[in-house]
Amino acid sequence: MGFRSFLVKPFAKNIARSIDKWSSQAVEAQNDVFNSLLEGARNTKFGKDHQFETINDYESFKNNVPIRDYEGLKSYVELIKEGQSDILWKGKPKYFAKTSGTTSGVKYIPLTKESMPNHFGSARNALFNYYARTGKGGWLDGKMIFLSGSPELTEIGGIPTGRLSGIVNHEVPSWLRTNQLPSYATNCIEDWETKLEHIVNETIGANMSLISGIPPWVQMYYERLLDRSGKKNIKDLFPNYNVFVYGGVNFEPYRASLENLVGKRIDSIETYPASEGFIAFQDSQEHKGLLLNAYSGIFFEFIPAEEIFNDAPTRLSLKDVEIGVNYVVIINSNAGLWGYNIGDTIEFVSKDPYRILVTGRVKHFISAFGEHVIGKEVEHAMLTAAQELGITVTEFTVAPQVNPPEGGTPYHEWFVEFDQAPLDLEKLAKRVDELMIKQNIYYEDLIKGNILQALKIRPLKIGAFREYMKTQGKLGGQNKVPRLSNDRKIADQLSSLIINVH
Repeated sequence: MGFRSFLVKPFAKNIARSIDKWSSQAVEAQNDVFNSLLEGARNTKFGKDHQFETINDYESFKNNVPIRDYEGLKSYVELIKEGQSDILWKGKPKYFAKTSGTTSGVKYIPLTKESMPNHFGSARNALFNYYARTGKGGWLDGKMIFLSGSPELTEIGGIPTGRLSGIVNHEVPSWLRTNQLPSYATNCIEDWETKLEHIVNETIGANMSLISGIPPWVQMYYERLLDRSGKKNIKDLFPNYNVFVYGGVNFEPYRASLENLVGKRIDSIETYPASEGFIAFQDSQEHKGLLLNAYSGIFFEFIPAEEIFNDAPTRLSLKDVEIGVNYVVIINSNAGLWGYNIGDTIEFVSKDPYRILVTGRVKHFISAFGEHVIGKEVEHAMLTAAQELGITVTEFTVAPQVNPPEGGTPYHEWFVEFDQAPLDLEKLAKRVDELMIKQNIYYEDLIKGNILQALKIRPLKIGAFREYMKTQGKLGGQNKVPRLSNDRKIADQLSSLIINVH
């Protein structure tokens, strides 16, 4: 045991005990958060506009605070940008997290002094909890890399502004900075491929013990390391590398490729961070799902996904959720977000404690014919079929083909990049289709009713998705390819990258 892991061990155990306590009383914890939020924002402009002084329970809160997206909150954010205080939360935000939106353009999400522990503290808690549960703390004694956005900040209305992953870099405690890679200068490089070369230069000879990032970009990092070093596996280059931390996408479609590059299976910790808040984290290596962050400054609401576009959708607090239902996540937080739809869908896999799976995005779905296909379903179908047939899938996305150029009935078109394209694509397509039918009754009805024909798989050349992301200016960082779309924007650009398999 190294010096750092020895010092941190008792602190890690305390964090694990705290997690056990609040997670076993999550509904009560949420009630405490609810009351604290109302008190904290009672004298703000938002609190006065929505009569917080009259709210005494969740039902009255729902009557006073409507569900909204960024557009619904934007007028308040503009007041903060003008320099005003006590708008959405007491005082002024410590930072603005800058993120892109499809309808609102650039979004400025406030981060307050009170909300910062939710972001940085939750990431720390996930790691220290892992140490306490497994006894594996060696990652503290080596070098750690966090593949993130640039930490360079600008100012909007006197408030430091940048990407969340870059902001978090400024909150890393001094005792951890000596272990952190890459350097600040390298992290500031905007061009991903240039940045990756610098990261490889700085880490190739280091004692790496923990690597964190979005799986497809970590895969690029691994490949570049192996190409440069001439090593066969990452484990030969980094013998003390034993923890992979990720978030943002489902790891399973990437697991086979990444573990093949590493040369062994290593422990992984999944996190669910967003600019709007750190929603959940993996608290166990044995149990499925992510522990909902019920005692960290966020009061959660949940709307059944099929109701999200209704005028008066059902709004549930934690005590009324059910296992296996697809919900849209709504947050209220000490960053000043109220009734805020972050656009993600989840389902609960446990209520003791409350653990969730991320199932997709509200806007990432296919329902061109009323099939209501979501990300979780396509990932399960492709992953299961590929495993059964011994195929390695690098990346994929799905889109509807409403007017087939060859004529005939519409179908779902799957654009897939393989590690090595299988010779029998029809066999794979048939199995994926069977698994989709098994999961989605609407899809089954459309297939049986001959409204849709069986799905078609289009194999893409190696590197196709990286090439696509580069053309979109989204190579690297926290960017990821949507699993599915209800239009042809992505599909049409990928069509030129299809290859023939004989």
